Amino acid sequence: MWRRILLAALPAFCQSPHDAIPDVALGRRLFDSQCALCHGPGGAGGRGPSLNRPKLAKAADDAALTKVIREGLAPEMPGSWQLSVREVASVAAYVKSLGSVPVEKVPGDARRGESVYKSSGCAGCHIISGQGNGLGPELTLAGARRNAAHLRESVVNPAAYLPDGYLMVEAVTAEGLTVSGTRAAEDPFTIQIADPSGRFHSFRKSGLRALRKLEKRSGMPAFDKLPAGSLDDLVAYLASLRGN
Repeated sequence: MWRRILLAALPAFCQSPHDAIPDVALGRRLFDSQCALCHGPGGAGGRGPSLNRPKLAKAADDAALTKVIREGLAPEMPGSWQLSVREVASVAAYVKSLGSVPVEKVPGDARRGESVYKSSGCAGCHIISGQGNGLGPELTLAGARRNAAHLRESVVNPAAYLPDGYLMVEAVTAEGLTVSGTRAAEDPFTIQIADPSGRFHSFRKSGLRALRKLEKRSGMPAFDKLPAGSLDDLVAYLASLRGN
């Protein structure tokens, strides 16, 4: 009790971060007033990066996230010298909450869904916990990042949600050979294409007979013909993937 009284009497900057009890509601108010200008409402992104993801590139854990909020990232992001230890902890707690959707009760069986995932060849393009190939988005945290409705739509209509920068392309060589796949890299003079087997092809644009960019197309086949029960099981499996 005496320790609490003494801590309450101390200025905020004298307290240890371990003594700060975060308040997510407070963190949201502070974020909306001081952070949303760059990171967008709800952390959806703007001048600053989106924060709607379980893992942040420059804040891999709780300590790093708190440090980034407190000290900033020069030259783009200023430090939050005006916030108390508790306020910094509250903003960090709110930012963490943006990266994970609530656990949902969904129809289907996740164990059976894992079998559907494997038998459908999904590991040929996706990685889960280090297993598989990386042509498509990694799915280790799929259930933490997306709700069940989003996951279902992604399975039956893959082109509905394409990752930023994703583009299907088709190159026709001078010899008439057609190479299709996802754009791996591109500059004004060259383009690199990853084909469905995972092989990479590099071309000088000036040497191509044609180069077609297939907007709003996905290299992933639609699984809209799966039996309803199997689809439910697959979605349940994807929803269970939360990195734990």
